[in-house]
Amino acid sequence: MARYTGPKTKISRIFGEPILGNGKWLTKNSNPPGQHGEKRKRKTLGEYALQLREKQKAKFTYGVLEKQFRKTFEEAARRKGITGENLIKLLEARLDNTVFRLGIAPSRPAARQLVSHKHITVNGEVANIPSYQLKAGDIISIKESSKEKSSIISQIGTKNPKFSWLEWNEVSKKGTFITYPERENIPENIKEQLIVELYSK
Repeated sequence: MARYTGPKTKISRIFGEPILGNGKWLTKNSNPPGQHGEKRKRKTLGEYALQLREKQKAKFTYGVLEKQFRKTFEEAARRKGITGENLIKLLEARLDNTVFRLGIAPSRPAARQLVSHKHITVNGEVANIPSYQLKAGDIISIKESSKEKSSIISQIGTKNPKFSWLEWNEVSKKGTFITYPERENIPENIKEQLIVELYSK
């Protein structure tokens, strides 16, 4: 599966929840997408379908392709602790996701673009790999030359969301990745245990 670039609302309607950002249109039409979406009833999904659906939801939410997702899962399985929780923590520690969480970009795709176009630095060094895994204490910032570009500065949220594992300095426009987040503090509605069961088959 190539990275999805189509309508966000279509994906939200598939899963019945706003997994790709603003869900204002979902309240107007929550039927499944397609010509017969309104008439088609949502089927009761089997065990495998539920597990696959949860994996797809996680991939769409974090914008990760299958190969990357499997590698992340394998890394989560190698680490100590609960594999499912480790998986979500590793996805949260991605550079593009953290740029989004800090409020530097309005969405994960926008954050991925900022990183890919070399506008973001980690510990003073330009980082252009969206999947870069942050470690405790890493400092994320906008590159000095990019701070002069109004198109980038205008994207920064005026009220940056507060997350216990991140710290944002509004004056210096720098954020700190304090530590890996605890699962209960991550707002995403993903049943990671179903993903573990899927890969365990």
